[in-house]
Amino acid sequence: MLHFQYILLYTVSVQLLLEFDFYYGANEEDPDGLIDEENPEDTSALDSTSRDFLEKAIKDYNKQFNTNYDTSSDKFQNYYKDVSLRMKNKELDMLIVVNMFLTGFDATTLNTLWVDKNLKMHGLIQAYSRTNRILNSIKTFGNIVCFRNLKKRTDSAIALFGDKEAGGIVTLQSFEDYYKGYEDKKGKHVDGYVDMIDKLLTKFPLDEPQIVGEANQKEFISLIGAILRMRNLLVSFDEFEGNELISERDFQDYLGRYQDLHDEWKTRREKAKLENIDDDIVFEIELIKQIELNIDYILMLVAKYHDSHCMDKEVLITIQKAVDSSPELRSKKDLIENFIAGINEVEDVMDEWHSYVADEREKALQNIIDEEKLKAAETRQFIEGAFRDGTVKTTGTDIDKILPAVSRFGGGNRKEKKETVIEKLKSFFERFWNIG
Repeated sequence: MLHFQYILLYTVSVQLLLEFDFYYGANEEDPDGLIDEENPEDTSALDSTSRDFLEKAIKDYNKQFNTNYDTSSDKFQNYYKDVSLRMKNKELDMLIVVNMFLTGFDATTLNTLWVDKNLKMHGLIQAYSRTNRILNSIKTFGNIVCFRNLKKRTDSAIALFGDKEAGGIVTLQSFEDYYKGYEDKKGKHVDGYVDMIDKLLTKFPLDEPQIVGEANQKEFISLIGAILRMRNLLVSFDEFEGNELISERDFQDYLGRYQDLHDEWKTRREKAKLENIDDDIVFEIELIKQIELNIDYILMLVAKYHDSHCMDKEVLITIQKAVDSSPELRSKKDLIENFIAGINEVEDVMDEWHSYVADEREKALQNIIDEEKLKAAETRQFIEGAFRDGTVKTTGTDIDKILPAVSRFGGGNRKEKKETVIEKLKSFFERFWNIG
């Protein structure tokens, strides 16, 4: 799916890692609007002025990434490949090009393409396809910002290379349609964001402490999921800012209930011995992670509470709501609450937090080592690797190296032991990940 924005003037103030690249050919407007990218790595046709400019750009690149490229044939080809790889790895935030990286380049994390060229036909499709890659529940469409009016050319290209009736399928609806709802081709009303929020506030008011009954719970879960998906779409429209219809705190309350139900339904499945009792229940946890608050925000609130001499109870409520609404912070809830309980005697909140986390992490890891009789040095090396890589590796031989030796005469279930250790290490990792 594509989301289009047509603009006359666009200004932005951001801090980004930028990389500039240009094709060796002339910059004049191509008469047919097609893309020619046969040998983008070839610099032989550059005039002296263009080569000097490119040398300066590559010099900045070398300084930024500690590389050693230039405009000579072999080194420029390697530079081209290096830029491509860094873009895929999200080391570059923005890439400004002229007829480059528009064909044969695939990076699913790219979400926005700014177009200032009269593209058409296969050149237009190729260019749009750089960002139109569905990645996950968060990135469900590509965002095209046009400085030229390409609507007719887009419709023509879609009709030629796809289906002449596919315009409404390939391109998104307008903001008004998604915000207020619209009639589909069969004349049926499709709920918009306004309808969803109205239903949420009316049927599931926050002054009712619980959502009682499986049918109500399923309806609530489905509704929150729909709202999360709709908000994920609407945030790409400038008009949505300031029109959320629900306060941040109230929405956090709803997300807290959503998380509670997620935990409850997870427990039900485990008690049912992994039977699919909730096949029709889908929790949009990735979308919540996209909007959740991080530990820095929580620590800012803790510092505010500390500065009030621990008298501002409203801040405590804000912290609780934020933690309860966050999939990541919920696993660290006891750490945060225990830290706050002793905050009155702390001088510097940030310094004390880092020391506190380091101590708690060491105690928790040592407990696992002692309880499971793991090899201490190997376990610590394994955990350091997990925090370095951002995940606990459960395959391969590394996990086996930390387990205690098994008697050659039998006794004990090594597979069960391994699963227990993995679960404990995963829980440990989730508790201490991204909080130091």
